[in-house]
Amino acid sequence: MSTIKELEENLLQHKIKPTAMRLLVLEYLLDHEIAVSLTDLYRDFVKSDRTTIYRTLKAFEDNGLVHSIDDGTGVPKYALCETGCKCEIERDLHLHFHCRKCGETKCLYSYKIPEIVLPPNHQAEEANLVVKGVCSQCSG
Repeated sequence: MSTIKELEENLLQHKIKPTAMRLLVLEYLLDHEIAVSLTDLYRDFVKSDRTTIYRTLKAFEDNGLVHSIDDGTGVPKYALCETGCKCEIERDLHLHFHCRKCGETKCLYSYKIPEIVLPPNHQAEEANLVVKGVCSQCSG
């Protein structure tokens, strides 16, 4: 569990103004080892406005604090970026794992995707690799 000062410093390092909602969302993301959706956050922050939560996630994504994951469920999920990540396709791609039983999606940071070389005059804007199966908690 991080202190408020540590949470504020984390946001400021990403050039994000610390607000009460941003601090709460950051703490929530740090406490969960899985990618979360806007709906997950809205469900757990019952007194919060959905638009405010969305704008918080968008600010985090725009400033490199989180990345979004398309895990094939039709609902974007958000996970904290690892330290030093710039969300660059050339160097920061990693695998994601989506469990078909519990529905959780996790970043597998230690499994890096090799550099993708595109044909001339092609520019990648985003990439996502999701492995689907059953997680260790559901298979045991």
